[in-house]
Amino acid sequence: MALTEPAPGAPTVAHEGILRRQALRESAARTYARSLPIVPVRARGLTIEGADGRRYLDCLSGAGTLALGHNHPVVLEAIRKVLDSGAPLHVLDLATPVKDAFTTELFATLPRQFAENARVQFCGPAGTDAVEAALKLVRTATGRSGLLSFTGAYHGMTAGALAVSGGAEDVRVTRLPYPYDYRCPFGIGGERGAELAARWTENLLDDPKAGLPAPAGMILEPVQGEGGVIPAPDNWLRRMREITADRSIPLIADEVQTGVGRTGTFWAVEHSGITPDVMVLSKAIGGSLPLAVIVYHSDLDCWGPGAHAGTFRGNQLAMAAGAATLAYVRENQLADRAAILGARMLGQLQGLAANHACIGDVRGRGLMIGVELVAPEAGDPAPPDSALAVAVQQQCLSRGLIVELGGRESAVVRLLPPLTLTDEQATAVLDRFADALAAAEAARHSRNDTGPSI
Repeated sequence: MALTEPAPGAPTVAHEGILRRQALRESAARTYARSLPIVPVRARGLTIEGADGRRYLDCLSGAGTLALGHNHPVVLEAIRKVLDSGAPLHVLDLATPVKDAFTTELFATLPRQFAENARVQFCGPAGTDAVEAALKLVRTATGRSGLLSFTGAYHGMTAGALAVSGGAEDVRVTRLPYPYDYRCPFGIGGERGAELAARWTENLLDDPKAGLPAPAGMILEPVQGEGGVIPAPDNWLRRMREITADRSIPLIADEVQTGVGRTGTFWAVEHSGITPDVMVLSKAIGGSLPLAVIVYHSDLDCWGPGAHAGTFRGNQLAMAAGAATLAYVRENQLADRAAILGARMLGQLQGLAANHACIGDVRGRGLMIGVELVAPEAGDPAPPDSALAVAVQQQCLSRGLIVELGGRESAVVRLLPPLTLTDEQATAVLDRFADALAAAEAARHSRNDTGPSI
């Protein structure tokens, strides 16, 4: 039986009813549910089983949240231990043994030079609140208000986080060019393109006629996720650290999606060796449950009590699950595993691209991979092909593979498998993706070849 075949007697009627009621009751803002019309009822590791009995390989992983996949035994055990202990589940920001264990494990994973002088602020349960906290922190510490961010960025959905994201309007944020080798804003790509991006930033900050007051901080992603899986060149990141340090501008690294081994190092900033002033952490640090923090240099710790608060910043179950996840990734060297397996998958996808002109670029770092689909017949450079990307996503789903889209015009197919991915599973993922791509291309060619009869 194929993985997408419903099991005998599968409750498809209940499945369809749940989806119908969701469409009637939930807001028009729902997102994943539109492109992934499944009703998960069981999950383990890479695999999800839907209410209709179909099984899927999940390469969305909760948008990067599930570092160990679904329902990993060490996570479940950590949660059960807290539940069985009788410990309070809601404690605001009071100290608890669970919180102390999480903080200790978190600091053990941080770059040593950063951890030695760091403070942690527990935020509301979503990463976007941690971004808000980081922006508030640097504004308070510097007494300045303006911010620097980058084209293609995504930092969350609250007002401040949206303001520093790529599609913002009417904000107090200066947008800077992010190195994008495939679609270089300077038209040259490579190291030279990244160098020009750095030079643009430096000139803008130093030009007295640029109209840019000294900013409160700079926020960046070491690998842009929603922006299309675009890794920042290491030399460029080092230049951003030098530029901000020389001008006393706090540097904020948004590691919400890149952290906990995802990119092949425990934290993505470790690839370049930089030490930011603030790190924004969420997703995988909660071990599948809601948790978000900022970690920052103690020199910035100038807040008064209650300067950034939240009723649910003491999530005990998430801290227990998060501590177990951090320890498991660290002890089992899953970041190294992500680097090796991710490089292998990138190589295989690049081989696939050699036979498919619609693949404009394959890129990523570790198990954070993007395949940009283009319309090669539409010009040079080829524009993003969002319709093909949607078709590929749906063909993947029909073959039991869950993938997400991102990037310009949502034309980048994104793979975010758990760090526990096996070699065999990686092969299955790539085989299904290759089949889906071929099917989507064939369907498009068939439509194009069928013209109106005369």
